[in-house]
Amino acid sequence: MELTRPLFEKRRELVSQIPNFWPLVLEQAPPDVDEYIQPTDSAVLLTSLTSLSVSHFEVENGGKGDPRSVAIRWEFAENEYFDDRVLEKKFWYRRGNDGWTGLVSEPVNIRWKEGKDLTEGLLGLAKAVWDEEQAEKANGATTKSKLLTEKQKALKEKIDGIGLGGVSFFAWFGFRGEPITTEESRNAIAEEKERRARRKGGEEVTTPNNDEQEENDDQEEGEDWEIFPTGDQLALAIADDLWPGAIKYFSESPLTFVFARLKD
Repeated sequence: MELTRPLFEKRRELVSQIPNFWPLVLEQAPPDVDEYIQPTDSAVLLTSLTSLSVSHFEVENGGKGDPRSVAIRWEFAENEYFDDRVLEKKFWYRRGNDGWTGLVSEPVNIRWKEGKDLTEGLLGLAKAVWDEEQAEKANGATTKSKLLTEKQKALKEKIDGIGLGGVSFFAWFGFRGEPITTEESRNAIAEEKERRARRKGGEEVTTPNNDEQEENDDQEEGEDWEIFPTGDQLALAIADDLWPGAIKYFSESPLTFVFARLKD
């Protein structure tokens, strides 16, 4: 990661001088990114996006975290939809005690202007429910109430009402993933290392199977509040394809010169 970082820094400097570079990259986005962008989302992304960057934040500057953890940062010009100029979403790579591995995240709120919320309140409710959960944990709660809070009821109603047209791309900022904490992941990794060592020593060791293990209450609860179930897949498509291949996608856009002239 550190070896390629200077190259991407140099690219950032170069493309910052090209009008509409990132909107044109998105205009040619691969199918596993483009399928999530609704026409209303395009109105924001193609006119206001000024920069996109990906970082492996856990290992930067000598960090000892997991290189598969990524942060995706979006920068915007002033626009009619929201007040934020920077939206950054982090994804942590974690392991569960049942053998599951993957990306988890936390909801990121967007400060929508009045009447302009492209998620129609879905993202705000997802963030509010998350905040409620974190407040309960901070207050020492060890069990979850079976009764839904008003915010949870509202979010469930929103999720149940999602139509075939899907949700806005911006609902991606509400993705959570499996409810695996840093400590749980650290313990699971330690246990896996121990199993490997025992296997190496010739001992027969059973490997956890997440397909056979029943989901616990926390997992079921986490799924109830997921507003963008494939958020981790989209993050990987951006980090592993769109971001490193930006020059290729830019050069493939038939609108490259048209957008540049419109800018002038």
